[in-house]
Amino acid sequence: MSDAGRISATRHLGPLLLLFAAACTVTAPDYRAILSHAERPENERQLDAARKPEAVMMFYGVRSGDKVADLLAGRGYYTVILSQIVGPDGLVYSTNTGAREEWLNRFKRPSFTNVRTVVGPMDKIGLPQDGSLDFALTHLNYHDLPQPARTGMNKRVLAALRKGGIYGVVDHSAREGTGDSEVKTLHRIDKRLVIKEVTAAGFKLVAEGDMLSRPDDKRDFNVNKIRNQNDRFVLKFVKP
Repeated sequence: MSDAGRISATRHLGPLLLLFAAACTVTAPDYRAILSHAERPENERQLDAARKPEAVMMFYGVRSGDKVADLLAGRGYYTVILSQIVGPDGLVYSTNTGAREEWLNRFKRPSFTNVRTVVGPMDKIGLPQDGSLDFALTHLNYHDLPQPARTGMNKRVLAALRKGGIYGVVDHSAREGTGDSEVKTLHRIDKRLVIKEVTAAGFKLVAEGDMLSRPDDKRDFNVNKIRNQNDRFVLKFVKP
């Protein structure tokens, strides 16, 4: 190749090389530091073995700077983890249906300036409806909502997410064909029903994680009475 050709090729490759270099500077979250953070009490850390938050977050691809939502956050197990992952340039909407004092006070601390607490019914929850979020998660509580609240929540999440944004649903597996009939007795829901409802809202199922699967689970016991020994499905939906 002539000198002129090399110069021309370099000029064309320059922008691509810069983009490649920028991509290489993106580092994975430091999950060891995140999961050992001082704001995570021992009772929450003890749940990590069963919930495997590092594997779940890696599966969903949450990154620094993302805008995310923790739906039905409870005390805030995942809100704390998400807050650390997205960092000061990101934002976490932590939502509950009621104004739980412990949860509200927890996220008033200076270490959680990137967290916004949101209270209200999930089918009308106050998430931005401008397509600005990158990720939303409902963890072990989709089954807690009756219909039509689940449908309403799914539509609110769809409007909140950008195109290509991810909606994660993790919940306790019920036996196939049972729908939501075992919610009150076993606190489980049929994965196929969840897929049907979420895709009906406009999402596309793109992947399923197996990090929380328990093939030995016969799905016949109440998960609130026998804890952390049941199969859980991990679904990844995308907004087209």
